[in-house]
Amino acid sequence: MEFSNRLQNLPTQFFASLVAKTSKAIAEGRDVINLGQGNPDQPTPDHIIKALQTAAADPKTHKYSPFRGIAELRQAAVAFYKREYGVDIDPDLEVAILAGTKIGLVELPLALLNPKDILLLPDPGYPDYLSGAPLADIGYELMRLDPENGYLPNYSELPESVRTQAKLMYLNYPNNPTGAIANKDFFDETVDFAKENGIAVVHDFAYGAVGYEGKKPVSFLQSEGAKEVGIEMYTLSKTYNMAGWRIGFAVGNSKMIEALNLIQDHLFAGLFPAVQLAAAEALSADQQCVDELVDLYEKRRNVLAEECSRIGWNIDAPAGSFFAWLPVPKGFTSVEFADFLLEKADISVAAGSGFGDGGEGFVRVGLLVDEARIIEAINRIEKLNLF
Repeated sequence: MEFSNRLQNLPTQFFASLVAKTSKAIAEGRDVINLGQGNPDQPTPDHIIKALQTAAADPKTHKYSPFRGIAELRQAAVAFYKREYGVDIDPDLEVAILAGTKIGLVELPLALLNPKDILLLPDPGYPDYLSGAPLADIGYELMRLDPENGYLPNYSELPESVRTQAKLMYLNYPNNPTGAIANKDFFDETVDFAKENGIAVVHDFAYGAVGYEGKKPVSFLQSEGAKEVGIEMYTLSKTYNMAGWRIGFAVGNSKMIEALNLIQDHLFAGLFPAVQLAAAEALSADQQCVDELVDLYEKRRNVLAEECSRIGWNIDAPAGSFFAWLPVPKGFTSVEFADFLLEKADISVAAGSGFGDGGEGFVRVGLLVDEARIIEAINRIEKLNLF
């Protein structure tokens, strides 16, 4: 039996290839410093684990969950957005509960677009954004993110033909892989652009908690009129080290939220209620654990920047996220440099070209090992005499 055309047209899973290379080196007994991963290295805070344990022991949570999530989690998401961003959300019409935001990002094109429609995606960008296009049997166009423009798309560069066909656009700030952030002026411009061209907006706010030097990342929904044109997706994976828990939510435009909820009514049967109650606790409880996590990442970021500067590797320290976007030395492509570091220094990094053609010339490094390992990694690179 052959796979369907939709499956055959799916892009190669970039992270699977990266994991395979790294795992092979580790299996050979090598001391690999894994800077290529995007998996938080810290444990989920104790109070969230205890909330799960208490909820899991309650027989009431052993039944089917409501298809569209429990009221406690929807209300917690609403209160979270009001407290953190001053944004009012309707818990019944403007919230969709997701088993991880990747699901929402991949399924939304199926819910909103038709075959002749175009999806606008950032380049470089999170590779799994591409997956929704062949599954929905639609085309896509890439918006180049250049360092000269702060890794923000320049909407004026999009041809009129693309603007006409485009019905949905993905953005992601703080940005994976570049670590760039967006300000309110950019989101104001985005709202105007979306209204003028009839384009719905999805802002992937996965790293919304992680901003440096005292600068809190801006929510897209803080811009006037944002809910008229788009939604924001928020995952608990990064903010609360809950990556394996697979829990997140989308908030914003009621029609887009209804589309998400409707397709999920047919694809899923709800999340384990105990996980939802633990997620509600994470969003509602004291946020000191988040502040401490951001401080930890900032210390690692500063160590990386200082060590790179010491060996003559000129980099821009990320403004947000837990990734750094580092230029490769002359004479290497992104893949060649990533392979070279793994072979010669037992360091795993993610080749920038894996995030799109716009990522060529860079590698992505995660701030997901302790400071001593970051220092050791740069010491190993120094011995290669590349800088």
